[in-house]
Parts: sequence; C-alpha cells; structure tokens
Amino acid sequence: MARTIALLLALFVAWPAPGSGDLRAARQARTFAAQIAALSEPGGYFDTDNLISNERSYADVLPDLQRANVQGGAYVGVGPDQNFSYIAAIRPSIAVIVDVRRDNLLLHLLFKSLFAMARTRVEYLALLVERDVPESPGDWQPRSIQEIVTYVDAAKVPARSALDARRAKILERIKSFGVPLSAQDLQTIDRFHGRFGEAGLGLLFQSAGRAPQAYNPTYRQLLVRTDHTGRHGNFLASEEGFQFLKSLQSRDLVIPVVGDFAGPKALAAVGQFLTDRNERVSAFYTSNVEFYLFRYGTFPRFVANLGQLPRAPNAVIIRSIFDGGGSTSTTQPLGALIDGHAQGRFRQYGELTSGS
Repeated sequence: MARTIALLLALFVAWPAPGSGDLRAARQARTFAAQIAALSEPGGYFDTDNLISNERSYADVLPDLQRANVQGGAYVGVGPDQNFSYIAAIRPSIAVIVDVRRDNLLLHLLFKSLFAMARTRVEYLALLVERDVPESPGDWQPRSIQEIVTYVDAAKVPARSALDARRAKILERIKSFGVPLSAQDLQTIDRFHGRFGEAGLGLLFQSAGRAPQAYNPTYRQLLVRTDHTGRHGNFLASEEGFQFLKSLQSRDLVIPVVGDFAGPKALAAVGQFLTDRNERVSAFYTSNVEFYLFRYGTFPRFVANLGQLPRAPNAVIIRSIFDGGGSTSTTQPLGALIDGHAQGRFRQYGELTSGS
C-alpha cells in the first residue's frame, strides 16, 4: 500500500499540470526580463535611429573570422541586426547586445517577435517590411537571397485591416517576453516597424537633423552584400543561418541590454554573467563606438571594462572605421587591444585604427 501511494504521488508530481506549457513560458519570460534588468544601466542619447546599419563593409571581416577560427563562445555586440550576420557566422552559444540607447532594446524586441512568428527567412523579411507572405514560405528555403529580395520588393502591402491585425499580434508577442514596457515604448516599437513598412527594402540609416549620407547603403544592399571572396554575408542569405538565430532567440539567448561601453555597470555585469555561465567571449563588435569614446575621454574606462570579460585566447574585436567616404571593417585580437593600452599604446583614435 505504501509503495502504491508513493507511486501515485510520483506520477502526480511528474505529470504535467494543465497549462504547464504556459507556466514554463511565463517563467522563461520572467527570466529573460530579469536578465535584461540585471545587466542594464540607465540609457543615454545618440543622434541616429540605427534601425539598420550604415556599414556597407560589414561582411568584409567574415573571412578574417573564419581564418582566425573565431567560433562558438559568447558574442557581444552593439546596434541593430548587423549583429545577426556575425552571430550566424560565429555560431556562439549566447549573444549579448549592449547599446546606450534604450531604443535599441525596443528594436531588438521587435526582431525577437518576428523570429518567433516567422517559419522561414522569406516570411521573416516579409513580416519585417510589412509585405504579403508567400503562400508556401517553406518552399522558399533553398532560394537565394537575391530571389527573396526580388520577391519582397514586388510583394504587396496587406490591406489596412490585415496589417493592423498583424501589428497587434506582433505587439502581443512582444508583451509576452515579460520586459516592462510603457505605452510610449509600445508606440516607439510600432513606429519603428512602420518605418520598415513605409520604406521597404529601400530603408536608409538616418541621423537626427541630417540627410542620409551618399555612402549609406539601403537595407536591400546590406541583404545582398558579399565579402571579398564573393560569398553572401547576411544572416538572411542562408536558411541555416536564419534557423540558427531563430533557435537562439527562442531560447532567450540573444539578450539586448541598455548600457554604455564605458559605463559603470553594464559590461562589468555582462562579464560576471558570462563567467557564471562558464562562457568566454569569442567576438566583440564595437561598430565605430570607440571613435566617440575617444572624443569624450572615456576610452580607458572601456578598456578596463573589456578586461573584466572572460575571453577566448583567439577572441577578436570587430570595428568599423569611417573616413568620410564610407566604412572599413577590421578585426583585431582583443587581448592585443587590452595589453597594448596597458603598455601606453592606443591613446588616440588614429593610432588605434592604424594598429588594427
């Protein structure tokens, strides 16, 4: 009798309760939101929308990453979805996106919702720029990125009622992630999505009070960009790359954080978080943030923060350098930057970029 009771109790405990999937999702959402809160610090201002990159050269470093065997580990980056292309190439086990603008967090929540809703990359892109999804998106898995771009360029915008219903569904998905969002936050996300819809694949990076620069690529050009070997570098160029990102996103392993690279909390907290997980940074993407850190005299604090990150022996820093005619993307061993600064080098931005 005692054994029977024990067996029944064991079955009762093991058997999933009604709605247990919902409970797991709720716990997962709380964990995701708690991680963002624990790693973030107060946001700051930057005078660009950064809905897309302005770095035409972003794919040029992909062969360098392959030659240096930069694979796995933890990825840390800044800005919008150019991070996804590096993540798809490196295949880290976790990614943390740190940006001083809270708007970047909101944008990544939009991206996260679209990864959750889209079955394939053509569906993701159609949802992002608010176009009709093909009837059988699964049939598009083997298609080239150029074919997908051509389809999305020609696809119709859904009727207003259908578009409103789709937007409402996306916002509900975003709310399910558990991140506290104000009515203004939700309006900002909706406005960002509206910008993608209005401009389509012709969307350009935009700065406050300034017209887009002639060298800024359109989103279309970023999608079909190739590296120096002629290989497409965007994460949407292969179904495998997209599905890898989708899997990371579904497990809450792409974590957007509000933080200053030279700030007192965020990077140090990320370092402790990764140490606790027994993860080491394989790549740190800075875009051209270092230019501004030099301008404001905070570069030494940034290097000190970098020193608190656990890193792989071959970890690299990926940066973009603007010279008035566009961007040049480069890599540098992360240890060389930290050690060189300790030895009195890299005290000026020009010295840093010439030594990359």
